Amino acid sequence: MKHKTLFLHLIVFFFVTASSVVKAQTPDNYPANYAQAPRFKALVYYTERAEEAHVTFGKQGLEFIKRLNYGNGFYLDSTTSLSEYTYEKLKEYDIIIMFNAAPSQEAERKAFEEYMENGGGWLGFHAAAYNDRRTNWPWFVEFLGGGVFYCNNWPPQPVKLTLDNTSHAVTKNLPVSFIAPESEWYQWNPSPRLNKDVDVLVSLSPDNYPLGIKDVINFGDFPIVWTNKKYRMIYLNMGHGDDEFTDATQKLLFTNAFRWVVSQSPKGDPFVK
Repeated sequence: MKHKTLFLHLIVFFFVTASSVVKAQTPDNYPANYAQAPRFKALVYYTERAEEAHVTFGKQGLEFIKRLNYGNGFYLDSTTSLSEYTYEKLKEYDIIIMFNAAPSQEAERKAFEEYMENGGGWLGFHAAAYNDRRTNWPWFVEFLGGGVFYCNNWPPQPVKLTLDNTSHAVTKNLPVSFIAPESEWYQWNPSPRLNKDVDVLVSLSPDNYPLGIKDVINFGDFPIVWTNKKYRMIYLNMGHGDDEFTDATQKLLFTNAFRWVVSQSPKGDPFVK
């Protein structure tokens, strides 16, 4: 019994000593910031009632966000219906990610408007911003920077993208130009770039014209990623089919955009806590 007690004391002494040594070797400005609990709360909205390529992207997008949440760095919810998400419920979330659809019912739209007007965060892709004469949502057009869907190429194809702003947190670690995986690319009229509140981060290079095989776009300003500085939002034009998460540069762009929207929360940047 005496030997066993001595052995236990030695084990305790070893761990206390080792802990002290590690602590002594850790500088005050240690570069890592380990979360003690989930940092923020995110909601993914996507629909399964859309064209197949958009549904595929929505499902893959959800899996992409789940991968970002390995280790439970944040609380994550997902839904295919916003009918029960009032403003009071939406304001619990630091970011809403819309992969292939936007609110369509009046109550859903009003809740989303109130959420964004009060500091909410939005990351939207491709069809989540689609609007035309039938959409009948003026606030949403203003939110996107004033552009209405104008035309698109067909079939989906890779394109050369170029950075407009190389100092923004979303783009600062990206190459100044890169080839993005195949997608259906939406052009907007008027171009969001004409809006003084819009900061265009990435554009489709004119080198791509003529763009398309069946449906061909021959000219025009073509923003791909931008933020309306009146809101905490990023829009990304890509989001069609099963090829969007195959490229490391594009996945880094997605991750940067996600992280930036969250970091701008009026509650404070959760990544520095």
